[in-house]
Amino acid sequence: MIAALAPMEGLTTVCYRQALHRWFGGVDRYYTPFLTPTQDHRFPKRELREVLPEHNEGMHTIPQLLTCKAEDFLWAANALADMGYREVNLNLGCPSGTVVAKGKGSGFLANPEKLDQFLEEVFTYVKCAVSVKTRLGVKDPEEFPALLEIFRKYPLAQLIVHPRVQKDMYKNTPRMAFFAAAQEDSPFPVCYNGDLYTSAAVEQLLRQFPAVEQVMLGRGLAGDPALARRCKGGAPAGREELEGFVTQIYEGYAAAFDSRRNAMLRMKEVWFYLIHLFEGGDKLSKAIKKARDPLDYEGAVRSVFRELPLAPQLHPRW
Repeated sequence: MIAALAPMEGLTTVCYRQALHRWFGGVDRYYTPFLTPTQDHRFPKRELREVLPEHNEGMHTIPQLLTCKAEDFLWAANALADMGYREVNLNLGCPSGTVVAKGKGSGFLANPEKLDQFLEEVFTYVKCAVSVKTRLGVKDPEEFPALLEIFRKYPLAQLIVHPRVQKDMYKNTPRMAFFAAAQEDSPFPVCYNGDLYTSAAVEQLLRQFPAVEQVMLGRGLAGDPALARRCKGGAPAGREELEGFVTQIYEGYAAAFDSRRNAMLRMKEVWFYLIHLFEGGDKLSKAIKKARDPLDYEGAVRSVFRELPLAPQLHPRW
């Protein structure tokens, strides 16, 4: 089984990926949060930090691109190929309203004809492999068969399917029958993404779909950074490595932003997921969330590791 880290905006940054790789491992492919190529055809400093090869040493990193313009996609994909990247990923899954309103992410799925033209141009001129991360459609999963027909016209490196529609956001139950349809007689590998919170859930998925070679872990891995390792028979997360993990992310942000306060604000997203690994964490979770000063944040985190026992099972509430 190939374990992939899902691209999660504001969370799975280069600081997070470096720490996850160092402290837990188990992840085979790291997809970056989306980069947004524009007509300026340059990577802003923030995006460049995510993809500089020296920041991704030792990790199989795959940059994700969010755009509905083939020209901009091709510029970014070919620039990344020149940097040494062998694959880029097209984001057709982001359900955010602001993204969808611009016809990007899962909003692009509303215009199959334009998407087909986009892919035709991309695969004519791109210098590296291209994979796609998609939802089933915008409003109705019955949109998916027509989309799947389009995808199968092109030599995708992989199709990553989150079997929800855009309107679902992250609610409702993934529609597994449509994922099964994507698997059937597929000319390229098909990866599953969605609601995999435990190693038992991953095992059940692989029993149901034995042809699946890769699973993408998002919120489950955010809540348990040892999840990929556990899926491969490894140990659960330990207290010392969890502390090392969050410390490295925090210090990485502090150095990148030259601000411990900005680093603290970024860490609140990390702890939104991670606190569920600890028993009785509600009070300290609120203290982390309400912290306005880095010293208050650092004190609350010390209390988590000093006072709270690790939970025997993960109970996600997001």
